[in-house]
Amino acid sequence: MKEQNKNGVSENKLSDAPEVDKISREQWKASLLAGMASYLDAGSIVALGAGLSLFQSYLSLSNNAVGLLAAIGPNAVGCAIGAFIGGRLGDKLGRKRIYQIDLLVYALGILLIVFTMNPVMLFLGTFIIGVAVGADVPTSLAYVGESAPDKARGKLLGLTQVAWGFGPVVVLWMAMFLADLGVLGIRLVFLHLFVIAIITWYLRRSLVESSRWKVAAKATKVKLKTLFSGSNLKGLAYTVIIYLFWNLAAGTAGIFNPYIIKTLGAGSQAMSVGLSSAGFIIFIIVTLVVFMPHSDRSFKTRKTIWAIGAIMQVVAYGLLLFLPFTIPIIILNILMFSSGAALAGEAFYKVFSQEIFPTIFRGTAQGLTFGVSRTLLGVWSFFVPALANVGIKPVAGLLTFFLIVSGAVGFFFMPDTSGKSLEQIAKERS
Repeated sequence: MKEQNKNGVSENKLSDAPEVDKISREQWKASLLAGMASYLDAGSIVALGAGLSLFQSYLSLSNNAVGLLAAIGPNAVGCAIGAFIGGRLGDKLGRKRIYQIDLLVYALGILLIVFTMNPVMLFLGTFIIGVAVGADVPTSLAYVGESAPDKARGKLLGLTQVAWGFGPVVVLWMAMFLADLGVLGIRLVFLHLFVIAIITWYLRRSLVESSRWKVAAKATKVKLKTLFSGSNLKGLAYTVIIYLFWNLAAGTAGIFNPYIIKTLGAGSQAMSVGLSSAGFIIFIIVTLVVFMPHSDRSFKTRKTIWAIGAIMQVVAYGLLLFLPFTIPIIILNILMFSSGAALAGEAFYKVFSQEIFPTIFRGTAQGLTFGVSRTLLGVWSFFVPALANVGIKPVAGLLTFFLIVSGAVGFFFMPDTSGKSLEQIAKERS
């Protein structure tokens, strides 16, 4: 029997995944609402990045304090803590229950930054935002993966990447147009994230629980240690390596590009923000035109897409080792990295994180790999301002190495899961 929510929407329409590539209107809507976690995640990361130098001046923060601020927020440790907790609770209590509170917590953190008068408010708000988005992301992605058609998971998870790209674009353009207002302009940027969070929280109330999760929750209980053995352990190793090393580069670009460009004298605050926003626009276009239409076609297509994207990203940061850090070179770096990141980065990490883990551990597994990656990004972020003050080459050299590791592991150990049902994949991997 099909269950209905309070609005009379059939639950099976949202949560059952037929073995076809057609996506219903309800599935598009549910995926978009779930994917708004990515908008708020990336939007808050980049808003903080766009305002780092302004908050540093306003509150007289040292370089170490700036590094610590970046480390405890949505880009790193705060997010990691939320992911560890939220991913596990999503598997134990259900996807929808997490939705009911996490965005309200996020909104509280945003308000602390909007009305920041001292470092304590700024640091506390940043940490709360990190915890909230960390709890939301693995749970919302599990929801999308479980409700998507078998031959359209990549497409719907790619939609969450589009949302992830739009968050920074809106934030950066707002920051650029409000640049003359200084700290007030950044306060208004964060205020817009508060409004989006409340609207998303309200609309999500109509979402129904994942049918796949409900079936798994009623089945025989499986001990958590099962996640750390056999094919599950291999899956954890694969996803954490490709995401960790890619995210060290992407996280640096997302939060520190405006800071580095301005600090090293390559451009003004408005210029640095404008260049960064261009990168996210390119990312959105490539995701829409290449990743979403082609990521579900075949295993061979997935490997080809990944290889092209990985090579582009390595070249993007390799250029900075040999060429001067000027606006033309920065533009070339942003063009190549943004295009490559849409093809060999978080999008495929999201896809594989849904496909290679059993339903009862899907949120836990992604929360773990997401959290580990963001924790180490936090450690890395603490040192980026100091490295940037030395020059761009130390940062570029390390990022090039990180991208080589992610690209090689992603290509040579990629699982063959394209177009298969989650149940078929689980059977094959067991």
